[in-house]
Amino acid sequence: MPTVLLRHMEPKQSGVIVKVTATGELGRRIRDMGLVAGTPIQVQGRAPLRDPVAIRVRQFTLTLRNNEADYILVDVEATS
Repeated sequence: MPTVLLRHMEPKQSGVIVKVTATGELGRRIRDMGLVAGTPIQVQGRAPLRDPVAIRVRQFTLTLRNNEADYILVDVEATS
């Protein structure tokens, strides 16, 4: 499984969060949304200019700006 930043994932790609590198207030906010290591996610889609990104996490949908997604490392599942 390749590890990529959430920003670089494509719509319908799935994976598992490996690490959240943000610190301080941003890191706390990201973790409060349930984005922690070991959490499965799926990219639902992107806005026309690729920012923000909509992701499916724990049966709900979140949107993140790319500058927030840059702090989230994901092991991407292989697509068949």
